[in-house]
Amino acid sequence: MELSDEEGRAVRAAMAGERRLLEAAVRASPEAVTELLDPEFTEFGASGRRYDRTSVLAVTSAVEDDDPGPEVRGLSGTLLAPDVVHLTYVTARNGSLVRRSSLWRRTGERWRLYFHQGTPAGPARDARE
Repeated sequence: MELSDEEGRAVRAAMAGERRLLEAAVRASPEAVTELLDPEFTEFGASGRRYDRTSVLAVTSAVEDDDPGPEVRGLSGTLLAPDVVHLTYVTARNGSLVRRSSLWRRTGERWRLYFHQGTPAGPARDARE
């Protein structure tokens, strides 16, 4: 299915934000992460823990600047409403896969991550994408 110009811009903006959040230099900067997270942000991590904006900043600020981050596979997005984009993808890191789902919400001209969930998918060699 082909996206309209507006849908394409929205999905690309959310994808760009998601990729930025996976960059070690961004994750190591509380200011950069704060700019990308919605004030009402919630995450259910692959560990099973629940995070809000404040608690996720404690985790991301511990990332080393030279951390290569996970490999991203199959990133795709859908515009659910004029100001909401749903992204799905898989990350591979240290031999494990995690299926990921993110909701990005636009407020004004800014796209911010509103919700994220990571679900372990098992060893990279055994899981199907």
